[in-house]
Amino acid sequence: MNAEIIAVGSEMLTPYRMDTNSLYLTDQLNTLGVDVIFKSVVGDNLRLLVAAAQHALFRSDIVIFSGGLGPTEGDLTREAAAEALGLGLRRDDEILSRLEQRFAERGWKMSPNNAKQADVLDGATVLSNPNGTAPGQWLAGQFDGREHIILLLPGPPHEMKGIFENEARDRLRAKIPPAHLFTRTLRIAMVGESTVDARVSPIYKRYPDVETTILAGGGEIELHFKSRAATLDAAQARADEVAGLVEDELEDAVFSRNGESLEQIVGYWLQMRNASVAVAESCTGGLLAERITSISGSSRYFLGGAVVYSNQLKTDFAGVPEDMIHRHGAVSREVAAALAEGIRYRCESTLGVGITGVAGPAGGTAEKPVGLVFHAVASDSGTEVIQRNFPGDRKRIRRFASTMALDMVRKKLM
Repeated sequence: MNAEIIAVGSEMLTPYRMDTNSLYLTDQLNTLGVDVIFKSVVGDNLRLLVAAAQHALFRSDIVIFSGGLGPTEGDLTREAAAEALGLGLRRDDEILSRLEQRFAERGWKMSPNNAKQADVLDGATVLSNPNGTAPGQWLAGQFDGREHIILLLPGPPHEMKGIFENEARDRLRAKIPPAHLFTRTLRIAMVGESTVDARVSPIYKRYPDVETTILAGGGEIELHFKSRAATLDAAQARADEVAGLVEDELEDAVFSRNGESLEQIVGYWLQMRNASVAVAESCTGGLLAERITSISGSSRYFLGGAVVYSNQLKTDFAGVPEDMIHRHGAVSREVAAALAEGIRYRCESTLGVGITGVAGPAGGTAEKPVGLVFHAVASDSGTEVIQRNFPGDRKRIRRFASTMALDMVRKKLM
């Protein structure tokens, strides 16, 4: 079976609110073996909501509305679902009584518009809301000659989750044919999306029953392999078959197959090698240290470091010779190496990392443009320096640079 989610609310069509309920619902539906094939966000407009509902009923087995069940004039989900399904609405006296009681217990007078929360679609089962006033509704049956499940849920996340987990999930499980979905996620650092796809598409195209998705951002690529089968073991085996072949192709570019972040993986390698690391950062301004220390227990391997923006502090904190900066410039291969070696010596760490570059938007020249970054990792075996020219704005360049440095540490320890 497949599903569609309609998030209702004009506030989610502004820059200030976003639909997060559909992420939760997608995860829950996937766990039940249901693919979500379509999502939409629709404002508080009856005509548009009815149209969205009709389109959803045409293409999807399960249609879930999230939001629009409150007491205001703009809460139109009940009315839209009724019109799309050709059903009437009835006012449920029991719900109305509970609403009045809830207000009375709090010493509040219930305004008349709250009564619309007691309107129920003909034939619907009411799903109680332990965390709010608007109940959910469940409909299952033939509509336009096809079996459908229609689920109306409130918009506030804690209310939506409470109803789904207590009232809807078991009902869905009982109606859905047994099936299992499994997704294996491979994460890859510092390889371009087009390069990755060119190398792995000949592999995943041989498996049309496994859905492959590629996501890119911040110097990382995620490959998702999703398989459906009658048992979870069979679904996992099929997804892992494809993922294993892709890992063989990409080799050490793959840093995770279980969803771990690059920071976590670097932490694992440092602990396995009983190693420590210290950092001297210029253009990343402490971002590398922040990412490393975002992992609980990082004090076991991260000794510390310095943000050395000025040339003087490059000398004072990391021991970079002043004449080296004068000869080569602060953004140079030589200074990056000296930063890594100097901070390693000063902190007595196994590894030292140095980063220097031009994050922009100002400061670039023809010889050293915005996006130019030098990364260095120093160890007992010597110092490696990698030069990159990253695209994008300041935030993106800094993120790329910190990712490059983390991946260099990972590969040094492998």
